[in-house]
Amino acid sequence: MVRFALVGVVNTGTYYACYLLLLPWLPYVAAHVLAFAVSMTGSFFLNCRFTYNTRPTWRKFLLFPLTNAANFVITTSGVYLLVDVLRLNSTYAPLIAASAAIPVTFVVSRTIMLGGPARESRRDSRPSRDSASTNTNESLGESVARTTPTA
Repeated sequence: MVRFALVGVVNTGTYYACYLLLLPWLPYVAAHVLAFAVSMTGSFFLNCRFTYNTRPTWRKFLLFPLTNAANFVITTSGVYLLVDVLRLNSTYAPLIAASAAIPVTFVVSRTIMLGGPARESRRDSRPSRDSASTNTNESLGESVARTTPTA
């Protein structure tokens, strides 16, 4: 979980740096969306490598945004609960809600990246019925290598 949190710090820094770099040339919403996409992509690869030590696949890449959705739902619900129900100061409520979301986001992320031990072993032991072009378990590197023409 410590490595997950460290990747989150790097992800936040990447987002903010990209946002600030894009802001002079783009409307703030476009800068936000592009910076978010860049940071989430970087977060995916960092989590694959450093947090879970797993191979990046298209399936994992396409499911990875669910970790952000889980985080959003938990923090938004948490802020509402803390401010409107428990009457906490709205200045500190997002920090508390965000810290409460870390374990749940970690579990969602871990499930996406590792797929659970039983599911992974079944997937690796059976032959793939997918064609090469639709194999979502193929690593991103393998996909690029397969589709790159050789001289």
